[in-house]
Amino acid sequence: MKFLLIVCLILFSITIKAQHIVPKLRYSYSSLEPFIDSITMRIHYSKHHQAYVTNLNKALGSDQTKALEELFKSISTSSPAVRNNGGGHYNHTLFWELLSPNPSKTPNVELLNQINKQFGSQDSLQRLINANATSLFGSGWVWLIVTPNKELKVTTTSNQDNPLMDVVKENGIPILAIDVWEHAYYLKYQNKRADYLKNIWNVIDWKVVSEKYINAVK
Repeated sequence: MKFLLIVCLILFSITIKAQHIVPKLRYSYSSLEPFIDSITMRIHYSKHHQAYVTNLNKALGSDQTKALEELFKSISTSSPAVRNNGGGHYNHTLFWELLSPNPSKTPNVELLNQINKQFGSQDSLQRLINANATSLFGSGWVWLIVTPNKELKVTTTSNQDNPLMDVVKENGIPILAIDVWEHAYYLKYQNKRADYLKNIWNVIDWKVVSEKYINAVK
């Protein structure tokens, strides 16, 4: 009886550890002000992201053997709940990593050279990203990805889809993501998405983007 109890506890512990969790933020809710207000950050992180994680774990049940990146390769065969909530979890996790109250404003040499080669300048790239995000109808994301041939590309996805999924037109490894769902900006900027996109660059950490670029091209 005691042996069975120990086995059950071990299995329960493994199940708990395998479940997806909301990653801890590296900064406080108010650290990104005035560009992102603390109320938006609190709701966005503790309510929206948490809901994606809760619903993803519920949708996966005990089948938590694959990493999200692996699930995305054949997400077309998964349920809408796994697709939407898995995407929501991955996308937001990346988004939080890219934000910083004290960001590096310039990419490293390798990434900057590639940006200059393809887009002319960092400013030109940021304008292109903002233009794509502004023109995206409804809710979704704008991305800077590394394509399979190791070039940079700006692309968008609807809802919580991302470029790792087999259901999108432009596949690649995301190195920069900006959330353009209204819950990311509406409390502060209301319907002025363009103002939010202009200000978000004040808290995008190009050091993190550069690190992701280096890993992606490898």
